[in-house]
Amino acid sequence: MTPPNGADSADDADGANDADDADRLAYDQARWSAGEEAYEPLLSEKNTERVAVESPLPDDLTREELTLPAVSEPTLARHYTRLSEMNYGVDSGPFPLGSCTMKYNPKFTEDVAAHPEASVHPDRSTRSVQGVLALRYRLQAQLATIGGMDAVTLQPPAGAAGEFTGILVARAFHEANGDERSEVIVPESAHGTNFASAAMAGYDVVELPSAEDGRVDLEALDAALSEETAALMLTNPNTLGLFERDIVEIAGMVHDVGGLLYYDGANLNALLGRGRPGDMGFDVMHYNVHKTFATPHGGGGPGAGPVGVVADLAPFLPDPHVRQAEDGYERYTPDQTIGKVHGYEGNWLVLLKTYAYISRLGEEGLTDASAKAVLNANYLAERVDYEIPFGPFHHEFVASAGKQDAADVAKRMLDYGVHPPTTKWPEIVSEALMTEPTEAERKRTLDQLAAAFNAARADDDDTLADAPNRTAARRIDQASAARNPRLSWHALDDE
Repeated sequence: MTPPNGADSADDADGANDADDADRLAYDQARWSAGEEAYEPLLSEKNTERVAVESPLPDDLTREELTLPAVSEPTLARHYTRLSEMNYGVDSGPFPLGSCTMKYNPKFTEDVAAHPEASVHPDRSTRSVQGVLALRYRLQAQLATIGGMDAVTLQPPAGAAGEFTGILVARAFHEANGDERSEVIVPESAHGTNFASAAMAGYDVVELPSAEDGRVDLEALDAALSEETAALMLTNPNTLGLFERDIVEIAGMVHDVGGLLYYDGANLNALLGRGRPGDMGFDVMHYNVHKTFATPHGGGGPGAGPVGVVADLAPFLPDPHVRQAEDGYERYTPDQTIGKVHGYEGNWLVLLKTYAYISRLGEEGLTDASAKAVLNANYLAERVDYEIPFGPFHHEFVASAGKQDAADVAKRMLDYGVHPPTTKWPEIVSEALMTEPTEAERKRTLDQLAAAFNAARADDDDTLADAPNRTAARRIDQASAARNPRLSWHALDDE
């Protein structure tokens, strides 16, 4: 079965469309360069008109008129088309950001979320939203089955929020047992949000060094564990793409001191249909629906980060929860709930896309997606000329740029028409190029990615330091941008 965001196959066989990879690397991103202005003007800079305003609100809260853009439909359509051509997204081409899992978002899920009956006000009565509650209940069950959990909350609005929620649930569990614990153990290669979530929940973070093979160092773990350990947070496979082969032993070590094992669901894409965190001994986990189930990935919009738990932790889940009743479905408050972690019941339309994706693929399709994700990563790694210090890996790999600067390599890859990988992280690999092609890319696209990697590797230092040159925006001063962010277009007028 081919997933709805899966790779094409017609021209993917060996020898099909076998043009020289280097010939496909010529690339120029759209740029706006009218006169002296090197940017696409705002709509308000094209034409405006003043519009009278009538409002029942008090006069001191309203204006008599507004200045609004006034442009024709062709001008409007061309404006947004130009902007889209000056940007790069997963609809433009491959987006192999390691660990971020930038999966293609199938358009049928957008159609489902746009259905008129999907738009329901969150204050509507339980009786009037039985269809919504039914889907939420089914999605809870689907995610629980996928993760090997006993109960799932859909309320957290993002993966990081799900992490924080999971740790709050773990803390509430310990406190309910009269067990005051002060530490959470986090591997050095873990996502930065792991450290932040533990600290925000009030715990001291104990950083765990990696073994020589990039996995958990069991001796170091044994030394870090104590009666103060509330939880160990793990990603499996980890951020190097390595499966923690000692996971059952790790779980036993954590449980022996009364701690909980937390699963960071960032890399669940590698395990779909093949392994379940609950079966490995994990007690609580979050699901990144944008990474694993093809909902849009951030960008300032709403997200979702459901959390699954084993039975002992279910009473502490956020309020409200959905369950089946004699006459339909109902909202209820878990006995020892940690309360709300987001408004209402989470971001419903994002969750609806998740439900649509899981339901359409089914068990066979999800299993096929993980198989293709692992295959694509290993195929690409074989074609990349950079050193890859760790393996065997699953859905992603971390190459080393060696004597080159990884950030320069990334910028140069933009000139070759592909989005670069994650760079400089995890720090366990020098000049890291963390790469995850996902299951969506076909063989020809993987060959293009490999050609871009290898072309950058062959470039001299001056060429790399000057890149990118073929993109809408040229090289920027990242340090200054981070230290002095300009969050408004009008800030440019102050210069």
